Amino acid sequence: MELKAAILHYCKYQERCHSEVRNKLYELGFDSAEVEAQLAQLIEAGVLNEERYARAFARGRFRMKQWGREKIKQQLKLRKISDYCIRKAMTEIDDEDYNDTLQKIASKKLQEIKGDRSEISRKSKLYRYLVQKGYERDIVMDLVNSRVKKHKE
Repeated sequence: MELKAAILHYCKYQERCHSEVRNKLYELGFDSAEVEAQLAQLIEAGVLNEERYARAFARGRFRMKQWGREKIKQQLKLRKISDYCIRKAMTEIDDEDYNDTLQKIASKKLQEIKGDRSEISRKSKLYRYLVQKGYERDIVMDLVNSRVKKHKE
């Protein structure tokens, strides 16, 4: 009974995806049949909801870590979240906030690399940084081309 209380607390503490809970159940010593039964109980009780998890994950990673949509999608896929839930999660990111955040982190990065003499070097560094943060390559390329020329001394 203590194990069931522990897994219930684990799920209620913060949103979890099915794969995280499944791994935790195996760590606690449950066998395959018990794991599936526990997962079913948690889903029926409304404690475990993958769409709710995906939405919370997308909101949190965008607001706190300023990740772009591509990186959020990639991380959700690594957690074995369905395409349907990923699409729902992407609706949590407002387009205006997304563009404002992209502009803000691009400006901050440009300030860091303004000492580079070469325009090509600045473009390259800014492009790599923004793509690594998970922003779409075509949006980043347009932004880099417009911002680096404006920022030129």
